[in-house]
Amino acid sequence: MNVRWKLRMAAAQREVWTGAELRRLLSERAGTQLSAASVSALMTKEPSQVKLSTLAALCTALECTPNDLFEVDTTPIAVTKPAKPKREQPKVARGRSMPPV
Repeated sequence: MNVRWKLRMAAAQREVWTGAELRRLLSERAGTQLSAASVSALMTKEPSQVKLSTLAALCTALECTPNDLFEVDTTPIAVTKPAKPKREQPKVARGRSMPPV
């Protein structure tokens, strides 16, 4: 499954052009405080994960739905079953296990 992050496009459609503007909206509309670095990363990179609370705050601040912020590519991909690792047989001691006392 491939996810494409569309936050910049959603923000631009609402005339939010900078991270500072988005931070202000997050604070005013959603009551959420994100660092400048976090907002910048959200706007410039495709995150590998986003907290649900952050996603909800973005939707509230931008007055949009999650569908406006990301797109999921549901094109089937070929999945191969990983080979099972060979199980090593435990080595069995032959004869006596301990010398006589």
